[in-house]
Amino acid sequence: MAAKGTTIKEALARWEEKSGEKSKDAKVVKLNGILPPVDKMDASLSTLACCEQLSLSTNNIEKIANLNGLKNLKILSLGRNNIKSLTGLEAVGDTLQELWISYNLIEKLKGVNVLKKLKVLHMSNNLVKDIMNS
Repeated sequence: MAAKGTTIKEALARWEEKSGEKSKDAKVVKLNGILPPVDKMDASLSTLACCEQLSLSTNNIEKIANLNGLKNLKILSLGRNNIKSLTGLEAVGDTLQELWISYNLIEKLKGVNVLKKLKVLHMSNNLVKDIMNS
């Protein structure tokens, strides 16, 4: 049986311990390369109301989810995961300015159109074949 992944709640508790900050008040939260890896973006993310920069790179996340509580999110970093599509970004459509999503399994750009303020999109090393028909 595979080892159970780390939950967002557990990862946040570890991050708070290490950083000495409260995650609910933090502007920058980095949960990169957690062991065992985070495998889903669960509802605990909604506690990050003040967060402007969230990084969940180098984990085992398969889909973007539970961003509705992140009312101030400007930068989302999800590089080096197993994300297959850009769905789930609607909740941060009015605030997100940078999306870092290189080294995933994304085939289409569908979903990125909801990001009205997007200025930076890093998505090298994905499976997108045709930008025009995405």
